[in-house]
Amino acid sequence: MIKRQLQDRIEQLLFRGKAIMLIGPRQVGKSTLMQQVTEGMSQKKLMLNCDSPDVQSLLTDPTDANLRRLVADNAVIVIDEAQQVPGIGLTLKRIVDQFRQMQLLVTGSSAFDLQDKLNEPLTGRKYEMHLYPLSTKEILDDKGLAQTRDTLEQRLIFGSYPYIVQNPETAESDLQEIANSYLYKDLLKLDDIRRPVLLDKLLKALAFQIGNIVSYNELAQLIGTDSRTVEKYIDLLEKCYVVFRLHGLSRNPRNELKKAKKIYFYDTGIRNAIIRQFAPLGMRQDEGPLWENFAIAERIKQNEYGQRNCLQYFWRTKAQQEIDLVEERNGQLTPTEFKWNPAKANVKLPKAFQDAYQPDHFNVVTPENYLDWLGL
Repeated sequence: MIKRQLQDRIEQLLFRGKAIMLIGPRQVGKSTLMQQVTEGMSQKKLMLNCDSPDVQSLLTDPTDANLRRLVADNAVIVIDEAQQVPGIGLTLKRIVDQFRQMQLLVTGSSAFDLQDKLNEPLTGRKYEMHLYPLSTKEILDDKGLAQTRDTLEQRLIFGSYPYIVQNPETAESDLQEIANSYLYKDLLKLDDIRRPVLLDKLLKALAFQIGNIVSYNELAQLIGTDSRTVEKYIDLLEKCYVVFRLHGLSRNPRNELKKAKKIYFYDTGIRNAIIRQFAPLGMRQDEGPLWENFAIAERIKQNEYGQRNCLQYFWRTKAQQEIDLVEERNGQLTPTEFKWNPAKANVKLPKAFQDAYQPDHFNVVTPENYLDWLGL
């Protein structure tokens, strides 16, 4: 098994009187990570999978007596797919409050569902972390530099879900299975999602527009709905870890686009599965946007896992000057451009950005230097 970056952090936080929450999309390895954390423990453990109706019944508003019987003499309890249980937040709060010496480990696949139900009940009682598809660092640590370099194109095309990385010979069919059967499993249960066909059309439209500024009004006209529905669906897709948004940096409203936004996919393999495009990079026209999407998603993982708090934007002016990514940390702005072809890496920072923000650094990230940029 590939060791995940979060494992050490989780182990450092064990037995501090708080629940440890691990949230992320299905199939990224949340259950496996919890198994890796607990397998070396000598203490007695209880594993509960909330996909089971019996487990759901046990955890739905249990009496104090039944809660004591459930916990019994276990030192560690793992509750997997907790979002399946109605009112799970209050049940977890009772467990944490009543069994202070016991460690509660919880996974959930739907941020919109879990977080809405957990934030208030578990205030001050949890450590919350997010797990994504495999990061470049995790692959580098497990496979080594040569294989990490050799499989870069493979990861741009098929993404970084653990099973996909470990089974490249069946990547296309397995990725389609993840995209079709798991990705929207929780999302489609929502009452708000009444038109799954519309969701499918929206995802295809977003997949074709990675790297471009998107307009909710234009998307609405394209798929046959209204802009409010588009915005609602995109918000849910973001909370479900399918896509993420970058907003335009706008501190000079006369020159910079104020309400512009770009939408990327957390995993480029999922993006390609949605449009059923798995051709090699040399046979396609979207290698530039794919590289941009991949690199920004990898940066998000490293920022999250390294607990580097920063804000991320893109920058574009009304005169069409643009920077792919601008990170703000401690008041300092750092602009970054992405070029798949290293021969095109000789680009200059737009003078308008230099004059307005005076950054200390300007990065141009290519396949030759992206490991350095990620801090690896």
